[in-house]
Amino acid sequence: MFLMIQNTSIFLFVSLIGALFLNPAQAQPYPNRDITFIVPYGPGGSTDPISRQFASQLERALKVSVNVENKPGGSATIGTAAVIRAKPDGYTLGLTSNSVLAYQPLVNKALAWKGPEDYQSIIKLVDLPTIIAVRADSPWQTFEDFMDAVRKNPGKIRAAVSGYRTTPDLAIQELNKIAQVRIATIPFTGGGGEALIALLGGRVEASTGYAPTMLPHVQAGKIRIIASFTKDKYFAFPEASSVVQAGYNVTLPASYGIVAPKGMPNEIKDKIIATSLAIGNSPEFAQFAQKHGLILDVKGPKQMDEEMNKYTRIFRELIVFMDQKK
Repeated sequence: MFLMIQNTSIFLFVSLIGALFLNPAQAQPYPNRDITFIVPYGPGGSTDPISRQFASQLERALKVSVNVENKPGGSATIGTAAVIRAKPDGYTLGLTSNSVLAYQPLVNKALAWKGPEDYQSIIKLVDLPTIIAVRADSPWQTFEDFMDAVRKNPGKIRAAVSGYRTTPDLAIQELNKIAQVRIATIPFTGGGGEALIALLGGRVEASTGYAPTMLPHVQAGKIRIIASFTKDKYFAFPEASSVVQAGYNVTLPASYGIVAPKGMPNEIKDKIIATSLAIGNSPEFAQFAQKHGLILDVKGPKQMDEEMNKYTRIFRELIVFMDQKK
């Protein structure tokens, strides 16, 4: 009996020593090691500046390294799945978008998420308006010229887009639906850069994409931005028409936010959310957004979930329209 009590006491003592000394990380407050920040897109695109800026500010705020890891593929579903399936310990976060969270589950039933109930929304950061560009030597000086040509040549005006059913593709499909026209979209797997090369090379009549990719070519006098899918004039290209002001109620931006795995401890989740909101609302991030043509639209988890549910409804209706046009 004495031996059993003695052995039990020794076991408890060793366990206590182990908890205090053998695994000190568990006793330390979050975070106590590097954070992995997954970007489900390839490097060099319009998402790179957003990812790097947020990760840099998060690193300074939490005082640990935040390692950005590009994991492209599957229309951004591979990287997003890696985030959602990760251990919910606060050490894996990721950038994502409305097309990944709201559109892809409608066309890919094998994904690890169906809706906001399957992942933890952290923060909605920005909207990146979709824009339409033509070559500088194009006969179409305005969006009205372009749409007039589209009506006269149904299906013959081609717009390069950064992949099949990406946001630029869906924006054109929504314009086709609202305006009752037929602009042909030509998807390029290499993203916005390859789509723009197709325009510059004269293989298509227009290209649909985003400001960060197109701005250098506008400044070089090679392309002209004729429209933005915005309610008002887009500050990055004030010379371009607002699609909505032109009479077509289409505003389908790339909407970027941060997600994490479901099931994180509340104290860790709350710290990540509070820190992220402080970053999104900081003057530094606002200045960054202005410089890169991003529309700041900071929202917490609940509002972000509501927005993704809204986009799911929009995309579901758009899928019905596209299926009818096949």
